[in-house]
Amino acid sequence: MSLDPGAFEALVPYRFITFTIPNPSHSINADHHLHTPLLRVAVLDSPIQPTITTDPPRVAAMIVPKHRETDWTFSTQTGHLQLLLSSPEFSRLIIVGNLPANSLPDTYNRPTCLDHANQAKLEETLTPLLIALLPKLAFKDGLPEIPFLRYEDDVVRSVVLEKCVGSCVGEMLIEDVELQFECDREFRRRLRFKRMPNLIQTQIRLVSNSNPDVISGSNCVGLGELGFKPDTQVLVHPYLTPMVASLSLISSCLDQRIRGGFRPKALCLGVGGGALLGFLNAQLGFEVIGVEADEAVLRVAKQYFGLEDGEFIQLRVGDGIELINKFSHQANEQNVDVWDAKFDVIMVDLDSSDARMGISAPPMEFVQKSVLLAARLVLNELGVLVINVIPPTRAFYETLIHEFQEVFQELYEIDVGNGENFVLIATASPMATASGDCENTFLTRLKLVISGAYIDSIRKL
Repeated sequence: MSLDPGAFEALVPYRFITFTIPNPSHSINADHHLHTPLLRVAVLDSPIQPTITTDPPRVAAMIVPKHRETDWTFSTQTGHLQLLLSSPEFSRLIIVGNLPANSLPDTYNRPTCLDHANQAKLEETLTPLLIALLPKLAFKDGLPEIPFLRYEDDVVRSVVLEKCVGSCVGEMLIEDVELQFECDREFRRRLRFKRMPNLIQTQIRLVSNSNPDVISGSNCVGLGELGFKPDTQVLVHPYLTPMVASLSLISSCLDQRIRGGFRPKALCLGVGGGALLGFLNAQLGFEVIGVEADEAVLRVAKQYFGLEDGEFIQLRVGDGIELINKFSHQANEQNVDVWDAKFDVIMVDLDSSDARMGISAPPMEFVQKSVLLAARLVLNELGVLVINVIPPTRAFYETLIHEFQEVFQELYEIDVGNGENFVLIATASPMATASGDCENTFLTRLKLVISGAYIDSIRKL
């Protein structure tokens, strides 16, 4: 299909066009970065376009990293959108890469080094194409500069363990990865969804089967095979440790419950690989209900991430909001079952299934006042609601804070520090100042299994 020569002259929010062109730098050298006879070009216009501005729109380009052409990040519209929204100063992103194969490869090995001279030559070769794809307004002040963005992550090697489809989440994959952190390497298992490819849904550390103390090194023998097993004793996902740190606010209450012979109770909405549920149970002695909308995700959590459904961890397939409403009715009617329909903490880790505004959490359905009121009703008197937030805009975040403050007594925040996640902690009752001369065994235990830095960073809003 031929393209209209004027198709790219105007910016159209959300518009996504892909096409192939003959490779202008194609040669007999198979190791060349862009080595296929045809190149795939993708042009995406940002959904957030300025309404009135005197400045010309900015356009950026990106060359797909070698051997990453079939990764969902670079081969899907959603992946492109997340890349563009991570650089909000640009109105259009043009991505050029080798023509990808039909499916994701089972393994990936990062090239040992980047040929900077070759990269510069590639950028120079592609410049005429990029100029032809600029909107007219970009030439307002003359020929504009088109910066090349770099995609960088810590993945040295990855092995896909399984690709499957869930009834709610759609296509997903489980992969083992080797990560490079300065001079250290670490092995992890990850779960990703195609509908949000740049967001790691779950990741856990892998340890050697033969020697559990071996968690890093330069040798990848066994990656993706039986040489490694999941380590459920630590949390490596960026925002999970801050979520657990929120328990310090009610540590005195939890300590009293434990001293009285009761297990504290947690309701986790969104299970993913189950790292949070397993940690709360194994490290802090919680009784946990985990609610996941997709049964296939629970199967993956059990098979690959070490999550066990047992006496103190119950897994349920269903809608988290519906379950909260059910528990709230039971609590309101004083209909007591084995769980008493009351919890010390509700932890919410749900992302929006609508990727049009990029990665965001929680879904808007959860922020409705009726849902927040129901959540407060199923909390114990000194319980807390803890929620992972990825705000697409500052206005969204401020609206979210206002909605929570309308329903809950107090609101606290932890800035995860990754430029993306915040953890909000809403309390059912005002927090009392902890007594300094009272021994708090739970708080001592908490500080042994997570970093105290996040506890110290809790800020009241």
